[in-house]
Amino acid sequence: MSVVIWSDGVLHSPDEALVTGVDHGLTVGDGVFETCAVYGGEAFALSRHLRRLRRSALGLGLTEPDEDAVRDGVKAVLAASGPDTGRLRITLTGGPGPLGSHRFAPREQRQTVVVLAGPAVRAETSRAVRVPWVRNERSAVAGLKTTSYAENVVALAEAYRRGADEAVLANTVGELCEGTGSNVLVERGGELVTPRLSSGCLAGITRELLLEWSADAGLPVREARPGELPYEVLDEVVAGESFLTLSGSIRNVSPVASLDEVDISLGPVSVEAQRLFQAKVAEDVDP
Repeated sequence: MSVVIWSDGVLHSPDEALVTGVDHGLTVGDGVFETCAVYGGEAFALSRHLRRLRRSALGLGLTEPDEDAVRDGVKAVLAASGPDTGRLRITLTGGPGPLGSHRFAPREQRQTVVVLAGPAVRAETSRAVRVPWVRNERSAVAGLKTTSYAENVVALAEAYRRGADEAVLANTVGELCEGTGSNVLVERGGELVTPRLSSGCLAGITRELLLEWSADAGLPVREARPGELPYEVLDEVVAGESFLTLSGSIRNVSPVASLDEVDISLGPVSVEAQRLFQAKVAEDVDP
């Protein structure tokens, strides 16, 4: 299935050139993005994703996105895409800029906005590995969804080399943080616990909804207390004493069936959380 692309009010094919070679998103990664799941031709939780796109853009120092224009692009690509479309991506960059890291002043910026729709593969379970690299919870872009994704590319390549589909990282102080494109949750003591945002992890939309929906349903899913989830908690998972789950826009809630090339069991609370999330998705496409 081909990818449908929209930019500057026009639909494009994947082989068309869209951005200049001096686009700051291309030269220095000066941009932000969002990825939404698509169900029945509609983008899931689009309003929440657009709010986070705005937060990331402002946090990076870009000017505020034109939400109406972005929504126009979303409508256009979804109307033109096929029934098997499963993913929507919105990318916003600083537009044409200097060759160095310094960007033009806000009044001189001409942002690039690209919206595309394409296929996605969603698995019921995930396979993860630990990697030696860490997230910097004190980074200038901690918690922002930026296009500066090189460290994720390297970590995920290592995961695939080892037969997994996600890499799980610590932060600089040895706390469990997140995956390259997912939030993590550890099931121990009958509770499903996810790292605090202060760990440096992204404020995932799926994570956010799971916490809200679980609270409403009485399911024991919560944020960790300070110091509760050191990276070594994953030793418990490998030993079968605890369980691991990933969450993300394409994965939704996905219990981990293998960690560090060791097959592990799925946690009962994790499985129930997965069922709850899928049921709620079916009720409201833009919660």
